[in-house]
Amino acid sequence: MGLAKGKECSGPCPIHGLLELLARPWTLHILWALGTDGPSRFGVLRRRVGGISSRVLTERLRVLEQKGFVYRHYQATIPPAVTYGLTKRVNDVQRVLKGLNQLAQQWQEEDAPVAKPADRPRKAAKPIPAA
Repeated sequence: MGLAKGKECSGPCPIHGLLELLARPWTLHILWALGTDGPSRFGVLRRRVGGISSRVLTERLRVLEQKGFVYRHYQATIPPAVTYGLTKRVNDVQRVLKGLNQLAQQWQEEDAPVAKPADRPRKAAKPIPAA
């Protein structure tokens, strides 16, 4: 199934194509957004994937559609309604993304700063009585 340790593929390695696709900027973020929010229209998806330009989102969606990861549903209405969603092919990738999400949450909790006694607010000191 995968590469044995220390062995090379005799032909093109399947993992290389998958990693090349998934490693493109914004690709995993798009898949995560569609996987957690379900099918979405372009504008909603663009807002969900904050910071991505319309041009880049369009490019990524086209590639993901060509590879069979995303479907595009077009309705000839005024204005046209285009919805994007995940295909069944992405189920395995979604399981990996959910595992990464759990790991990210665990690491966030582990890395959260713990309040040290010196960081806690001190109670006001009682004035020293005059003698």
